[in-house]
Amino acid sequence: MRKYTLAVLVNDQPGVLQRVSGLFGRRGFNIESITVGTCEEPGLSRMVIVTSGDDHTLEQITKQLYKLIDVIKVIDLSSNPMVARELALIKVSAEPAARPEILGVVETFRAAVVDIGTSSLMVQVVGDSEKIDAMVELLKPYGIRELSRTGVTALVRGNAVK
Repeated sequence: MRKYTLAVLVNDQPGVLQRVSGLFGRRGFNIESITVGTCEEPGLSRMVIVTSGDDHTLEQITKQLYKLIDVIKVIDLSSNPMVARELALIKVSAEPAARPEILGVVETFRAAVVDIGTSSLMVQVVGDSEKIDAMVELLKPYGIRELSRTGVTALVRGNAVK
């Protein structure tokens, strides 16, 4: 089993996300992460989907996606050098005595405190999924109250345009 990061260019129409995610569900493919947003082409959106499987699974996913009318292009980003990032907001219990330790973790991960409450801190961290996982693990002993992650977004490195 291998992780694949796919960029799927789709028409910016109502219901496209539901059709794409429904296709994955009907075929028994798992979506580990999905992000959707506008892209450089007016009228199109870029979906970045992280899934896992073998080469045959990737081939089947690609073929099934191309059967959808609103799918314009499917790109396997993971077959090239790429930049992939995710954002997480983490609200952690932070009594005044524990704050210096938590701020040390925040500084180490080049994260930022974006909100301070009387007994909590909200931290924003951007990076690859492994970095966010590591930060979450280090903050667990302090008590994570809430956690929100965006999912992966990615582009191929360098001048290559797919």
